[in-house]
Amino acid sequence: MEAAVTSNEQDTRAPPGGWLRPVGAFVLDVGMAAALMLAIAVLGFVAWGAAEGVSMALSGRDMADVPADAFMPGPVALALIGIGATGIAALLTYLWRGRATVAERVRSIQAIRAPTTWNLAVMAGIGVFLFSATLAWVGRSLGVEPEPTNLALMDAIADRPALVLLLVVVLAPAYEELLFRRVLFGRLWRAGRPWLGLVLSSLVFALVHEMPGLSANEWPALAMLLVVYGGMGAAFAWVYWRTGTLWAPIIAHATNNLVAAGLLLFGPG
Repeated sequence: MEAAVTSNEQDTRAPPGGWLRPVGAFVLDVGMAAALMLAIAVLGFVAWGAAEGVSMALSGRDMADVPADAFMPGPVALALIGIGATGIAALLTYLWRGRATVAERVRSIQAIRAPTTWNLAVMAGIGVFLFSATLAWVGRSLGVEPEPTNLALMDAIADRPALVLLLVVVLAPAYEELLFRRVLFGRLWRAGRPWLGLVLSSLVFALVHEMPGLSANEWPALAMLLVVYGGMGAAFAWVYWRTGTLWAPIIAHATNNLVAAGLLLFGPG
């Protein structure tokens, strides 16, 4: 893992110019990641169904009596397919569109060794959690109770705490920061448009987590969730920008998810 350059180095390396070309590249990055994610997820579903069919055939079961929904992945398989598809898509997009230079990796290692980087990352993660918790409290007081789309899946696998922690504290922060911060935010940062990158990458981050039309939430709850995810993405992009190492937003993201997962798994309900 690596980082882009610090803000001062960014200014000397890539002076601001027109914004249409980097925005076009940003859109291409988003489209590529989405296409890869969809294709890999479809392959995952096909592979899982084929494996189940072979297993049933080898066990001697009459395939004519097997219901069609027997080939649908369960919660654990869904979680693994989803995180595998997004993780692989993020990695391929990074390798193709946003690979770090040797100099960037050196600066990233130097930055992550600084205690101030760790302090900022952990405080940002806790701050993001408190921000979302405060919005949730305000929403409840107004009669709005948003439910994140991924909460149902997390509830379904909550009896496997080690799996939940692996997915939400280790894997998700790594691949999401690689895609949304390094590739998408970094695209416009390196073009001298960091504020535009912060806004656009945070918007995409929010929409990926709660897509209007696909979410079961009513519009007030949906709007609140988009604000939460958008604020989260903006905070992590700022941490990346401020520290110059991608490890910082990964740590911030993992801290936020650790607190949330701890409450989900071990909280009062």
